[in-house]
Amino acid sequence: MARNTSIQATIGSLTEAFVRQLASVVEQAAAARIQSAILDGLGGARGPGRPRKDVGIATLALGVARRKAPKQLCPVPGCKNAAAPVFGMVCAKHKDVPKAKIKKYREDRRAAKAKKAA
Repeated sequence: MARNTSIQATIGSLTEAFVRQLASVVEQAAAARIQSAILDGLGGARGPGRPRKDVGIATLALGVARRKAPKQLCPVPGCKNAAAPVFGMVCAKHKDVPKAKIKKYREDRRAAKAKKAA
């Protein structure tokens, strides 16, 4: 009978130790998931890959939305098409115009803008 009691006590203590370890592991996993969710919600730590297109923490805290930059037009006089980075910031129609001419068009546009402002 005494042997039976010692076996039961050993099994009970082993079971108790196992339950404590299991509870600790579950608690750690839950804490890690909560921390990850909070950081992800605030835009904190991020995994590899392309960043999200949402606003940063500072703009969230201030409640200020980011304003989109104005559309840049082709610098060629009289052209109202949008400029594209793939064509060197000119439209598809004027992508073959020499860079020296494009540079002159931009300088002329800046001069006209400065003259109009003054």
